[in-house]
Amino acid sequence: MEMVILEDEQAVARRAADILESYVRPGATLGLATGSTPLGMYRDLIRRHRSSSLSFAGCRAFLLDEYVGLPSGHEQSYRETIRREFTREIDIADDQVLGPDGSAQDLWAAAQEYERAITDAGGVDIQVLGVGTDGHIGFNEPGSSLVSRTRLKTLHSQTVEDNARFFGSASEVPRHVLTQGLGTIVDAGHLLLLAIGPGKAQAVAALAEGPLSANCPASVLQWHPRATVVCDEAAAADLRHGEYYRAVLQAASARQLRRVAPEG
Repeated sequence: MEMVILEDEQAVARRAADILESYVRPGATLGLATGSTPLGMYRDLIRRHRSSSLSFAGCRAFLLDEYVGLPSGHEQSYRETIRREFTREIDIADDQVLGPDGSAQDLWAAAQEYERAITDAGGVDIQVLGVGTDGHIGFNEPGSSLVSRTRLKTLHSQTVEDNARFFGSASEVPRHVLTQGLGTIVDAGHLLLLAIGPGKAQAVAALAEGPLSANCPASVLQWHPRATVVCDEAAAADLRHGEYYRAVLQAASARQLRRVAPEG
């Protein structure tokens, strides 16, 4: 796992945008996450699209999850959220941005269909992730199977509370979602997790330095051959080996400046 600790939220957004941009080409499959954490990255990518030759034409995108029971077009559905915050501002085709169908009559069938769609697309090249205060990624709450696939999940009360800011109150937050499973997420070629602020410090320490455990679903990143965590200093505050991660990043930057090959 590569740990990238940067000074602030703006630096995290820029570095994450650099990483995601490196995958953008016709035929690429991008895994997109909603929530407040990736917004800075999306805004940076929109700026690059408008001011340069960065084009998302020919790309395809899959969303991590979707609320169950919200009507089609609801402003807080994740399909509408990603459209509003990112995809309508770039040149990716709207019908190439796919999410689980949380309004389906048969949710089990909808989950299986979504899983097949990802497989048929050849898998996800890079998956953007945030992390919840309880260590969840997607909506894989603590206790989720490390090999789970897309499925119906019930939200933890803490997640409901955390998401209440997007609704009028916690009572309006749906209690169920369709989410990619941890096994589905780990199938992506590159996992890019962003974390910002002191509220994520315990989760970042648990996912990076704690045991690989269903108690912290994000710890599944330890199992992945190419996982990058980009966080600010506040989110890195509880890391035991923070100084080492900073030294590794500094050494990697120096190698790039000297055009020396990276460590094998």
